[in-house]
Amino acid sequence: MPDTYRAEQTEHEAERDADALAARFEQDRPRLRSVAYRMLGSLSEAEDAVQEAWIRLARTGDGALRDVSAWLTTVVSRVCLDMLRSRTARREEPLDTHVPDPVVTAATAPEEEAVLTDSVGLALLVVLDRLAPAERIAFVLHDLFAVPFDSIAPVVDRTPAATRQLASRARRRVRREGPAPQSDTTRRRQVVEAFLAASRAGDLDALVAVLDPEVVLRVDAGALEGGVSHLVRGAGKVAGQAVRFRRVAPFARLALVNGAPGLVTAPNGEPVSVMDFTIRDGLVVEINLIADRARLRDLGLPDLGVEQDG
Repeated sequence: MPDTYRAEQTEHEAERDADALAARFEQDRPRLRSVAYRMLGSLSEAEDAVQEAWIRLARTGDGALRDVSAWLTTVVSRVCLDMLRSRTARREEPLDTHVPDPVVTAATAPEEEAVLTDSVGLALLVVLDRLAPAERIAFVLHDLFAVPFDSIAPVVDRTPAATRQLASRARRRVRREGPAPQSDTTRRRQVVEAFLAASRAGDLDALVAVLDPEVVLRVDAGALEGGVSHLVRGAGKVAGQAVRFRRVAPFARLALVNGAPGLVTAPNGEPVSVMDFTIRDGLVVEINLIADRARLRDLGLPDLGVEQDG
């Protein structure tokens, strides 16, 4: 009887320890997901990386870990680095038209409900996609999450000084290629609304008026769509593309795309595109559009309801 009691007590203690470990991990999950998303630009792959970290923590336990959060960040970073290297080796689609997964929430959602939105617009993720895997890891950890180089170095298998150089190269490229967005959310929304109104009206001049002369439009229609994915530069050409949007523009709804005003188009509730806008000095400098219906279905887009026109 005493042996049975001790066995049951041990089992209950193990269950309590497992529950405590799971609760401890859940505290870190949102931050780990944010880290992985910025490293990978893929919501599903980010979730896979976080889940792998949980599996390793459950196997290791937290008894011998001095800093569980730091350990988990390191594990997620190493998993992401392996995924980036694998992706680089097998990448077939051209980078110039690839758009990372967007995080879409209703335009009326409270700010605290917007997930993964701070300083991680799609324009930045597009640039990060062009970095070497180790550069991306070093930049994300140091510049976006303030992880010291001494802690990043073992992840990328470099010295701290070499790791600093990785982040520095990445930072220069981000500054050179990543357009700095306008911070005024109200103004950004006004510009997107003006773009949508001009698209619905088929007003080419009004479209050109909200576009920067050097605006870039990136359309990612997916690998199965062949030549539909394309890159367009210049206000006139982008406005011409936007006029073609007139047919489905009545079904476009304002949404938060990575925390900034954007558009989701879903005729009859079937999403056909998500548009992300980078706006500077009151003009659109970059549009990233996903028209890959298979990816859109997997994103779990929110129900934005029906907006009454006019």
